[in-house]
Amino acid sequence: AAACARILEGGPVQILVNNAGVHDDAVLPGMRAEQWHKVIDVSLNGFFRVTQPLLLPMMRTRWGRILNISSVAAIAGNRGQVNYAAAKGALNSATKALSLEVASRGVTVNAIAPGIIASPMADAVFDPAIVNQMVPVKRAGTPQEVAALAAFLASDEAAYITGQVISINGGMI
Repeated sequence: AAACARILEGGPVQILVNNAGVHDDAVLPGMRAEQWHKVIDVSLNGFFRVTQPLLLPMMRTRWGRILNISSVAAIAGNRGQVNYAAAKGALNSATKALSLEVASRGVTVNAIAPGIIASPMADAVFDPAIVNQMVPVKRAGTPQEVAALAAFLASDEAAYITGQVISINGGMI
C-alpha cells in the first residue's frame, strides 16, 4: 500500500504489468498449506494489492492498460503445480471480470500466458531435448517475444482488445 501511494504521488499509472509469481511445487496430496498460500498470495493477492489502489486514478484519465502475466499452466495444468495453476487460472478469470468493469472508461485488461521462456530458471528445469519434444516450434520462447506482445497490448493499437488471455507458447496448446 505504501509503495502504491508513493507511485501515485507522481500521477496516475497508465500502464500496469502484474508480473509477480512464484513456484513452490508439490503434488497436491503432499502439498503443505504454506506452499498453497504462498503461491496464491504472490500471484493472486499481489494482483489485488497493486491493481486495486492504482485503478481509480487510472480510470479517471479514461485511458489505461493492465497486463497480467499468467502461464500456460493456468490453461493446460501441470503436474505438481496445482497451486500455481490455480493462482494463475484465477488471475485469468479476474482479467476477464475486471475488463468488463473498466472497459467503458478506456482501460483494457488482458493476460499473457507464456509457455517455456528461455531464462535461467527455465533452463535449469527444461532440458533442450524436452523443449524440443514439448514445443512444436522446437525451441523456448524469448523474453523479447513476450515483451513485444506486452508492448503491443499496452499500445493505442490494442484499444479494442480487452478481457483476453493470450498464449505465447510456440504451439504447446
